[in-house]
Amino acid sequence: MRSYYSYAVTEKHQGLTVEAYLKQVLSYSGRTLQKLTRQRGILLNKKTTFLQKHVKSGDILQVLSFEDTSYGVVPEPGPIEILYEDSFLIVLNKPSGLLVHPAGQTSHGTLSNYLACHYQQQGAIHAIRPLHRLDRETSGCILFAKDSHTQTQLETLLKEGRIKRTYQAIVSGIVDPPSGTITLPIGPHPTKPNRRAVGPVGDQAVTHYETIRNYPGYSLLKLTLETGRTHQIRVHLSHLGHPIVGDRMYGKGSMLIAGQALHAAALTFPHPSEQRIISLEAPFPADYLRVLEKLILNDTNLL
Repeated sequence: MRSYYSYAVTEKHQGLTVEAYLKQVLSYSGRTLQKLTRQRGILLNKKTTFLQKHVKSGDILQVLSFEDTSYGVVPEPGPIEILYEDSFLIVLNKPSGLLVHPAGQTSHGTLSNYLACHYQQQGAIHAIRPLHRLDRETSGCILFAKDSHTQTQLETLLKEGRIKRTYQAIVSGIVDPPSGTITLPIGPHPTKPNRRAVGPVGDQAVTHYETIRNYPGYSLLKLTLETGRTHQIRVHLSHLGHPIVGDRMYGKGSMLIAGQALHAAALTFPHPSEQRIISLEAPFPADYLRVLEKLILNDTNLL
């Protein structure tokens, strides 16, 4: 049975051709349109249409969905916390200590394995398509597309800076100035292949930060990204002399927390197929909250 995505044409886009609507509004590629045309996979008000037909407000455009045949990973039962889900995408709250996707010698026990099992239990097959990565020890919001077209749309939004990712981090020291923008290029570390470093041959990287609260010897920061370089927040803060608490790679371990105190706290983005904004927050993990409680208690004891 053929499955279709449905889109309601708004007054804003009235008068566009079907081709222009699919390309400009929905980000379908020319190659995909050719494939859809060959399969008679574009319907306008439930009837087969042609690409140069003009749409009007209230029209319903339906586009054939090319079904996935594999998850890309082995489905495996495991806990996932769903922050949002619809037929196009899903957002999870990743726990600290869990890989997003199989890598290296690890093929099981990742968030992707657990998500594939969730899809399987729904009776659906969706390839696992994370739109961005979170390090193993970073917790919080992570976005997955359920189909290749939604993935393309979300990747476009990400490149345009329309997907806002907000992080919170507990760092060593009192950050001065308390707010600002870090604009330092990040590239490969000159001697350590698994690490990144600030350097003249790196890619542009921009991190905005704001101090939420200071504690004796520590700062709680809110951070937003303009770019998404590997380990960007960790590298930038370490380079400034304020490594994230518990970050063994760019700072040092801490008795306050087993992993690192970095949390992807919020995610805001326009829905790729619907005229609305999705804004989500991920609850802080228990170990992160325990660190804050200890810092608050220590701060209070010093009053």
